[in-house]
Amino acid sequence: MITWMQRHRKYLVITIWVSTIAFIGAGFVGWGQYDYGDKAGAVAKVGDVSITAEELQKSYSNLFNQYNQLFQGKLDEAQAKQFGLQRQALKTLVDQALILNLAASYGLQTSDDELLSLIKSQNAFIKNGAFDKQLYTDVLRQNHLSTKEYEESMRRELLIQKTLYLFAPTVSPLEKSTVAYAMGVTDKVDYKLLTPDTVSVIPDEVALKEYWEKNKAQFKKPASYDLSLVRSPIVTTLKDTDAEKEALRRYIDFKKGSLPASVTIEKMSLSADSTLFSPELLKEIGGLNSTKPFLKPRKVGSDYIIFKLDKTNPSAPKTYEEAKAQVTIGYTTEMKKTKLQALAQNSTKTFHGIVSDFIPHKENVVLGGLSAAESAEFIDKLFGSKEKQGFFTLKSGNVILYTILEQKLLQDSTIANEDTVMKLKGNVLNQKLLKALEGKYPIEIYAKGI
Repeated sequence: MITWMQRHRKYLVITIWVSTIAFIGAGFVGWGQYDYGDKAGAVAKVGDVSITAEELQKSYSNLFNQYNQLFQGKLDEAQAKQFGLQRQALKTLVDQALILNLAASYGLQTSDDELLSLIKSQNAFIKNGAFDKQLYTDVLRQNHLSTKEYEESMRRELLIQKTLYLFAPTVSPLEKSTVAYAMGVTDKVDYKLLTPDTVSVIPDEVALKEYWEKNKAQFKKPASYDLSLVRSPIVTTLKDTDAEKEALRRYIDFKKGSLPASVTIEKMSLSADSTLFSPELLKEIGGLNSTKPFLKPRKVGSDYIIFKLDKTNPSAPKTYEEAKAQVTIGYTTEMKKTKLQALAQNSTKTFHGIVSDFIPHKENVVLGGLSAAESAEFIDKLFGSKEKQGFFTLKSGNVILYTILEQKLLQDSTIANEDTVMKLKGNVLNQKLLKALEGKYPIEIYAKGI
């Protein structure tokens, strides 16, 4: 069964699959702090499954990187907010949690052998044609993931696959022939790409302040930490183990308040989004509190550093002047989107653009003036629309005007790929399943401002 699931997993989990492996090598992106209310340990709870802030950050990072590829590496946080990536990331995790609740109700589990089989099949860990254990640990370490954390995530995703396998669709000959006919239709279109640069926006102070007043909750300073630091330099004549022991002695003296007068105590204010230290160390610092304010020596560069939390400064709203640069970007992006929609609406009947060849739905066609991703998205929307003329707004924020000039049926349209039919049918079934589960398991959202 596992082999079948691995071959067909993209059809099983059309709507909810966000693999941790996609996070590897893509880089981590976060968007700041949350207001958790009384549920600081979780951002949401679905049935018996809690969703943590860390899971949400990873889901968001994964989604951000996917969109960033469409933007050719130019996606910024203001645009991500406009696209609602935070809400999409949370919705993904909620959908996963619904399936996990269902799995628990069926008593489904995953074995160690199944987990190992899945991990060994992932290309990121293949070297010379085979799974390489050292490469596995190295790749995870480079991406700030522990093997335990990664394997728990893979075990969860495997359990989701298993559960959806119970609802895997079958394909009848009639369904294949029906889809074959639909997929055999080709369109010749006149199309034109409109980008945000097509329209201009000159923001004025009054408009910016009005935008800031309406959206000021989005513009916050990150939390920060007032710290006391004690360094224990690594002397070149000492072994590293001896240097660490010396740092531990200073740590004990620091806690007792008995540091020698010759030892300097540095003061520092560190922002929660600082890049001064590694993400792991920043996370540890963020975990300090008034009850446990000390952090044991951590090796940073050529020093061992002991940290003591003096004060946590919570996230606070920015003033207009502090937020003005972000406000300008947000306002300009929003206004360009509005003006671009208006321009598209007014141009659908009069535009003239590029006339395509006959476009088949089932083939990967890259249209002139569009990226491969934009072409695929446009063609999907085109064949899913009943309108002969109109416009589509793409994920990238660009808009495509189109007019269908002519249609033609391919001669070889008698057979449809079974995977294509399964994908279409599976997507519908998954959506209906999730809708039913939303009525079965209560969904509580604690994170605010998403």
